Amino acid sequence: MSRIDNDPVRQRALGAVLASAVLRWESLLTLLLTVILYVAVPQPFPWWQPWFWLVAGGIAEAALIASALTDEEAARAAVAREFEQKFDLRAIKSPVSRQRLQSALEYRRGMLELVKRHSGAMRTSLRQTVSDIDDWIGHMYDLARHIDAFNENELVERDRRMVPQQLEKTRIRLEREQDPKLRADLENQLRQLEQQLANLEATANSVKRAEIQLESTLSSLGTIYAQMSLLGTKEVDSARAQRLRLEIQDEVSGLQDTLDAMDEVQSQRLMLR
Repeated sequence: MSRIDNDPVRQRALGAVLASAVLRWESLLTLLLTVILYVAVPQPFPWWQPWFWLVAGGIAEAALIASALTDEEAARAAVAREFEQKFDLRAIKSPVSRQRLQSALEYRRGMLELVKRHSGAMRTSLRQTVSDIDDWIGHMYDLARHIDAFNENELVERDRRMVPQQLEKTRIRLEREQDPKLRADLENQLRQLEQQLANLEATANSVKRAEIQLESTLSSLGTIYAQMSLLGTKEVDSARAQRLRLEIQDEVSGLQDTLDAMDEVQSQRLMLR
């Protein structure tokens, strides 16, 4: 791996590469041969010392580990695996959201394969494009979690059923009540219920928008994948690759706006409660 920064995914990927290097069959064979030679042929030459086998085995193992750490493709494959493990799709309760995230990850795997077709500056640019896609998928995952949080909130579901009924009863009481003080209390209660109902409707609408956003984002991701597959190896396509990155950044910005809107509606509902 040419560079390991503070990204936890890359740090875990380095650990995965090291573990893979130590446990692969070449390392195990080296260890086995070293033990056999140390025990069975301790001194093949008069000048040879048994511990020489241990040194030779250690040098061979160090060379194997070094080759694994400098293998860019192995390192990137490890990063890809660690990235997907960040998103536990089993934690997503909505089957629709889960399927869309699964499709998004499949598109990402396809993009990684497309990157391998290129070299030089184009390959570097497309790798950065996939890195931008990572942010995209991360926002999709957050949206799915927000949708789950709403769907699993029993209090919200109860209020959506009860508040309209309470609102209607309060209006009827207000029409019949003659006492000024009681009317003032009922009018205040009516305003609170109307505000609560408006907030509940805003919450429900924000979730519907999030569901639509997930669907449209997946479609956009498919479009980006198709555009990447059409890129040639000519330098002129670098401009098209740059436009792809701008499109992705716009999409990520839109996803963040949706998340912010959902958080704002949720915070308003909690304040009212």
